[in-house]
Amino acid sequence: MHSVETFLDLQSEATEWRRYLHQNPELDYRLHKTAQFVAGKLASFGINHIETGIAETGIVALIQGEGGDGPTIGLRADMDALPILEASNKPWSSTMPGKMHACGHDGHTAMLLGAAKYLAKSRNFKGSVALIFQPAEEDGQGGQRMIQEGIMDRFGISQVFGMHNRPGIEVGKFATCDGPNAAALDEFDVVVKGRGGHAAQPHRTIDPIVVAAQIIVGLQTLVSRNTDPIESLVISVTKLNAGTAHNIIPECAELAGTVRTLLPSLRDFAERQIEACARGIAQGLGAEIEFRHRRLEPIMFNHTEATNLAIEAARALVGSEAVSDKMRPSMGSEDFGYMLEARPGAYIRIGNGPTASLHHPAYDFNDEALPYGIGYWVNLVETALAV
Repeated sequence: MHSVETFLDLQSEATEWRRYLHQNPELDYRLHKTAQFVAGKLASFGINHIETGIAETGIVALIQGEGGDGPTIGLRADMDALPILEASNKPWSSTMPGKMHACGHDGHTAMLLGAAKYLAKSRNFKGSVALIFQPAEEDGQGGQRMIQEGIMDRFGISQVFGMHNRPGIEVGKFATCDGPNAAALDEFDVVVKGRGGHAAQPHRTIDPIVVAAQIIVGLQTLVSRNTDPIESLVISVTKLNAGTAHNIIPECAELAGTVRTLLPSLRDFAERQIEACARGIAQGLGAEIEFRHRRLEPIMFNHTEATNLAIEAARALVGSEAVSDKMRPSMGSEDFGYMLEARPGAYIRIGNGPTASLHHPAYDFNDEALPYGIGYWVNLVETALAV
């Protein structure tokens, strides 16, 4: 396996790719220019098996090793940007107002391209590598669509791996953990149906705003008084809409929010009890509710054997002290969880340094991290598919 010095020669070229992608962000599945750029680079590396148009604009490319027969592992990079007006003031800022790479997917794509270039030349592994370039991670469904369109079976992928940058971790350092790595994401909507009227005569109404307020407070007890404090449950009410005038009590109020969990049993509990809590409070105050709950991204669960491979590859690159295997799970969500439901694998964080946080208008991927990400991918392939 290699130290990071092996990959420093690729940094300049990978930086050019990354900044081009940063200047030309595209959203969700509409990654036509991005996909064309990625496919063109892969072909220029001498990769012959490139399939495009998966989940509209996703790409899977296969590199065959020269070490003989063996399994195929998947390496995934997400490609989509966010609908944010950039405020980084970098020379390579977005040229598309209202769109920017505020989560570093431009860097993820550039790192996997750099690894593809190296691996296509060296081929010092057995079996094959499937390079997965995914659309619509921010949409939360791109990974699921690629699974539904059969990439795991079609390309014979036995294990799959992902990587994401993290501001606040030093460049050249990595972090991961076994087991739950990121939370499941669910959404809920509650429509409170009361009886409207004049604001001067509240006794003649059933005020849905007051009912909604009580529901919001009541939902907090599901976390503080109904959940084991050692377990992680986050219920966030993020929308509240009601009323049209100062002197009118409206007929309805609408609230909505998200649920984040790290345990399947807690996910089931939240879905059941949020509705029960909201309905009980509403009925006690004379109102009714309509309730809708949607399960979105699953818990992202790192498998032990694959996590150990990831840790070994990262430590070979940067040393044991620079790789934490005790990372605290994130309550954020990641649609790579769909891929980890389909196949065993692992997800790792790579340091982005003291930059603005993800999804912030001033965020920018740190190009100093590129050779570390490229080197991690190469070491991982040569570890998992050792000759």
